[in-house]
Amino acid sequence: MMSNKIKIALVGAGGKMGYRLSNNLKDHPDYETSYLEISEAGLKRMEEIGVKPTDPKASIPHADVVIYAVPDVAIGKITAQYVPDMKAGAIGMFLDPAAPLAGHLAQREDISYFASHPCHPSVFNWEPDEKSHYDYFGGIAARQSIVCALIQGPREHYSIGEAIAKVIYGPVTKSIEVTIEQMGILEPALSETFCGALITVLKEGADAAIAQGVPKEAVFEFLMGHVNIELALLFDQLPGGRFSDAAIKAIEIGKEKIFKDNWREIFEPESVKAQIKAIT
Repeated sequence: MMSNKIKIALVGAGGKMGYRLSNNLKDHPDYETSYLEISEAGLKRMEEIGVKPTDPKASIPHADVVIYAVPDVAIGKITAQYVPDMKAGAIGMFLDPAAPLAGHLAQREDISYFASHPCHPSVFNWEPDEKSHYDYFGGIAARQSIVCALIQGPREHYSIGEAIAKVIYGPVTKSIEVTIEQMGILEPALSETFCGALITVLKEGADAAIAQGVPKEAVFEFLMGHVNIELALLFDQLPGGRFSDAAIKAIEIGKEKIFKDNWREIFEPESVKAQIKAIT
C-alpha cells in the first residue's frame, strides 16, 4: 500500500523538461520528491529553483512513482538502469509515448507504466494577465489540457498518475484518457509530423511573400490575423461562420499545389511506428 504522501523519484530533474516538473513538485504537500540529475547544466537549473540532487540508490527503490523526464533516445538506457531497482507495485511514469511504443521500456510485470503529455495552452485560451498570456509552453501560469494513458498495471494506478500529471503540467483544465497507441497518433504523428510540417511551411510561405517585396510587418500581421480567423472558422469557434466561396476556391488551388494525395498515410499505424523509430 502506498502512504498518503506519495514518494516520487524524478529522473532528469534538471533537464529542459525536468526542471519545470521539479519546480511544480518541490512545494507540493501531497508528494515527497527526490531529484536525480547528473549533468552540470541540469544541476545548475536545480540549484536555481532550490532543489538538491539525490542518490538514485537512496530514492529509486523506495519510490512509489518514478518519473522518467529524459529524452526519448535515452529512455531505453535509463530504464534498463533504474527499472530493476523499482519496488514491486511502483509506477514508472513517462512524458511521451514514443519510447513505450518503440518497445524501449525495460520489462517487468510487477510494476505499472503510465504516460501523460501536455496539449500546451490553446490558441483559443483567454488569459487574464501577461504572465499567463505569454506562457506558451504551459506548466507555469497558462491553462492547458493533458492526455493520459495507463500502459500496464491496475486501474487504480491511472488516477495516481493522472493526479501527478495535473500537478507537473498545471494549471490543467481538462484531462483526457487515451490509449498509448492513440497518444502516438497525437504525438508525433499529428502534432509534429503533420502540424509541425504545416507550420514550418507556413513560415516558409511568409518568407516567400517577403522575398517578393511585401513588407515583413505586413506579412506578419496579415498572416497571424488570418491564421486566427481561419482556425476559428474551421474548429467551430464561430457558430455559423464559413469561408467565402472565393476563399474555398483558393484553398482548393493551394491544396492541389502543396499536398500529395497520400498525405493521410502519416496517421496509419505502420507510418506512426516508423516515425517513432526515427525519433527514438
